[in-house]
Amino acid sequence: MKLIYQNMLSFLIVILTTLGIILYSVTSTSTTWEYNRTYQDLEGYASNLEKIALKTDPTTGRMHNITGENIQVVEQVLSNRNVQFAIFSPNNQQVYPAPPAGKQLGLKKSYWEKLKHGKTIRNIQSTGNTEGNPNLKGKSDISYVYVLMPWFQNGKLVAVVWAGSDVSQLQTNIGQINNRLYIALLISLLAAIILSFLLSRYQVNRINRLRSATKKVANNDFSVHIESKNRDELDDLADDFNSMVKSLEASDTEIKRQEQRRKEFMADASHEMRTPLTTINGLLEGLAYDAIPEESKGQSIELMRNETNRLIRLVNENLDYEKIRTNQITLAKRVFDANTPLADIVSQLQQKAEDSDDKLNLETPEEHLNTFADYDRFVQVMFNIIQNSIQFTDHGEITVNGYRAEDRHASVFKVQDTGVGMSEDQVKNIWDRYYKADPSRKNRKYGESGLGLSIVHQLVENHGGEIKVKSKLDQGTTFTVLFFDEGYEHKVVHE
Repeated sequence: MKLIYQNMLSFLIVILTTLGIILYSVTSTSTTWEYNRTYQDLEGYASNLEKIALKTDPTTGRMHNITGENIQVVEQVLSNRNVQFAIFSPNNQQVYPAPPAGKQLGLKKSYWEKLKHGKTIRNIQSTGNTEGNPNLKGKSDISYVYVLMPWFQNGKLVAVVWAGSDVSQLQTNIGQINNRLYIALLISLLAAIILSFLLSRYQVNRINRLRSATKKVANNDFSVHIESKNRDELDDLADDFNSMVKSLEASDTEIKRQEQRRKEFMADASHEMRTPLTTINGLLEGLAYDAIPEESKGQSIELMRNETNRLIRLVNENLDYEKIRTNQITLAKRVFDANTPLADIVSQLQQKAEDSDDKLNLETPEEHLNTFADYDRFVQVMFNIIQNSIQFTDHGEITVNGYRAEDRHASVFKVQDTGVGMSEDQVKNIWDRYYKADPSRKNRKYGESGLGLSIVHQLVENHGGEIKVKSKLDQGTTFTVLFFDEGYEHKVVHE
């Protein structure tokens, strides 16, 4: 069964149940109200008749005896209500209307006992049933709603009046009320069917929007957006769906970007490995066929060693990155003076800086520059950053600065260059694996894999430190690294 019909059925069941309860309550209440109103009217007529019958003549001091003719007059006045009366004597004998000759009519003993105690009796005389409630007019095919009311004079029971009304009028009134209720029920049912259909279709249409959007997303269309007014759970679902689409779109973009990066890396790695392998193969063939002069063999062997080391470095960087990324390395953090390793790094890279006509400066405090980190990994981080600055700086200046930031409980290291710089997009991607900000600038002596800064970023994060980069095209780049003191790794405050 389709959802729209399920919703309609649910709505109709609820509405019909509610209408049924209301209909039963109203009909029951209206029937009870009509009977009570009739009983009250009959009691009123009987009470008025009592006032007339028991009224004392002020001149003679005698009580009026109401005659059958007078009662008939009253019945004629109330003929439109089909009201009739009967009078019973104190000894339970019917005196009006006069019973058939030779018969004595009276009320049931159980009724009479209640009446003697001053209780008024309400009842219905069913068709053909005259037991204890005589049909005073001899019409056994008529039902009556009646009351029995005792009359007392000076505390003594003097008579009992029976006041009854033809039940057909009462049933007519109740029937009219019920007919109106049934018509209202029918109209309500029709309205309920229409409204349940409209509401169900509205809800199903909202779900169909989600279905349609889901199909588009399944076909890699991430431009889908479902409007939400934050009214109910379906709107919450729409919000979640929109968030999911954004997440999928970001993931898809990242997957495509990583795939493109992988292709670039495979091309770069193939190129980088093919060149030294070609060189080594050529030199080996030259040596094998004695095509290399004797005086050049030593130079050829040295060249093969350099190319072999280059291949080893490419492989080691990949292996090292995977170990760092998957936390397979153990950091042996301790406090040491960073002045010494920084001076060694600058000394090692001085020649590379001079090859690019760069000036490499080191600015650190004369006193100890206490740093809490893994010594070897600290050297690796700083070496890669400084080497990267040299790679992208020609005829410029690289300044390495180290100092303590006591307010942040950290050692701060800045590497600033006046090189080519980077755009905003390049800065965003600089930590990505195999990313090269400027692929055309390949220094084959170092930095050829595009892994150096990825390794740096991962190592700093593993230390619980911070690394930031600021750069502008043709204005240079500044790397800032913070190593926090012991116990402060998780209290990083971003500037």
